[in-house]
Amino acid sequence: MGLSLQKGQSLSLTKQNGESLTRVRMGLGWDSAVPAKKGFFGGTKTVEVDLDASALLFDGAGNHLDTVFFNQLASQDGSVRHAGDNLTGAGDGDDEVMTVDLPGVSPAVQHIVFVITSYSQQTFDMVKNAFCRVVDDSVAGSPEVARYQLAESGRNTAMVMAKLSRGGNGWTFHAIGAPTNGRTAVDVRGAAASAL
Repeated sequence: MGLSLQKGQSLSLTKQNGESLTRVRMGLGWDSAVPAKKGFFGGTKTVEVDLDASALLFDGAGNHLDTVFFNQLASQDGSVRHAGDNLTGAGDGDDEVMTVDLPGVSPAVQHIVFVITSYSQQTFDMVKNAFCRVVDDSVAGSPEVARYQLAESGRNTAMVMAKLSRGGNGWTFHAIGAPTNGRTAVDVRGAAASAL
C-alpha cells in the first residue's frame, strides 16, 4: 500500500535509493453512490456511473500541448497511454488506467494533469470512493507508490484529480481534488491549467 495523500499534498517520484521512477501507472476509480433500484421481478439493479479519465499535457508557461482521452489513447510523443474507456465504473480497483513513460515525455511538457469528467452529465454526488493512485510499473510486482482518496462530492460534473509535474529532481505527484464542470477533457482545460 502506497502513501495516502490528502488534498494539496505532494510526493516526489523517487525511489529510496534516489533514482527516479521511470514508468508509472495512474489508476483512477470510483463507485456509484446511488442506491440500487428494485427491479420488476424483485431483484436489484445498481445505477451505473460513466466517468471518463483524461490527461492534459502543459508546458511550463501553462500552454496546453496535448490531451489523452477516450478518443485519443496516446499522446503525440507516445509517452502517455490510455488503456481505454470503462463505461460503467463496475468492479473493484482501477476503472480507467493511464501509463506514463516518464523519460519519454517530451521535454516541452512540464505538467500532466489528470481529470475525470462525466460525458452523460452525472454529478459527483452520485459517486463515492473516487480515487487516483500512482503505481510503479518499472519494477516487479508494480507496487503502489501513492494514493489520493477524493473526499469532495457535489453537483459538479468533473474533477481535476491530480497532476505530475517535472522539476529539477524529477517528477512529483500532486493531489488536487478541484471540482469543476464539463463533459470532456476539452471542457475542463481551463480548470486544469489553473491547477498548475
